[in-house]
Amino acid sequence: MQSVNSNMSIDEFRELMSKKCYVEKGSSLFEMFHKLSQEAIKITMELNNKYHTKEEIIELMTKLTGREVDETFALFPPFYTDCGKNIKIGKNVFINSCCRFQDQGGIEIGDNVLIGHNTTIATLNHDFNPNLRANLNPNPVKIGNSVWIGADCTILPGVNIGDGAVIAAGSVVTKNVKSNTIVAGNPAKILKNIEPENE
Repeated sequence: MQSVNSNMSIDEFRELMSKKCYVEKGSSLFEMFHKLSQEAIKITMELNNKYHTKEEIIELMTKLTGREVDETFALFPPFYTDCGKNIKIGKNVFINSCCRFQDQGGIEIGDNVLIGHNTTIATLNHDFNPNLRANLNPNPVKIGNSVWIGADCTILPGVNIGDGAVIAAGSVVTKNVKSNTIVAGNPAKILKNIEPENE
C-alpha cells in the first residue's frame, strides 16, 4: 500500500483517489474516509431535515463538496453521501430526491445533466478476497454533458457515461455507455442510438 500522510489535505485525498489507490482497513487513508463521512453526515443532516431555499442548498452543497457549485445547480432533498469531497458538478445540473452518491473514488458530472429519483452512484468495491473484504478499491464515475439518468438507476464503479446518453429508469449500469445512446436493463444494454437535432 502507498504511504499516506495521516494529516492529508482534501487535495491530497483527491489525488490518491484519482490514482485508484488501494485502501487497507485501519490505514490513514481508511481513517480519512471515516473523517470525511462524519463531516458529510453533519452537512447532509442539515440539508435534509429542514426547508432551504435554492441559494441555501447551493451553499450547503458547496460546503459538502469543497468546490464552488454553480448558481444554476438545483437539488430536491433528501440527498445522501458518505464523503462529498470528491463530487464535481457542472453547470445546469438537477439532482432529484433520494439520490445516494458514494463518491470517495470520484464522481464527475458534466453540464446540463438530469439525475432522477433514487439514483445510486457507487465508486468503491470491496476486495474480493474474503480475508481482505474490508479493504477498498476506488474507481471513478464520469457522467458527460446533457445526460439524463432516470429514476431508480444504479451506476457502478468505473463507469463513464458519454454525452447525450439516456439511462432508462431502473437500469444497473455496469459498463461504459456510448454518447447519444439509450440504455436500459440489468445489466444495462443499448436500446437505440439518438440522432441529435441541430438547433
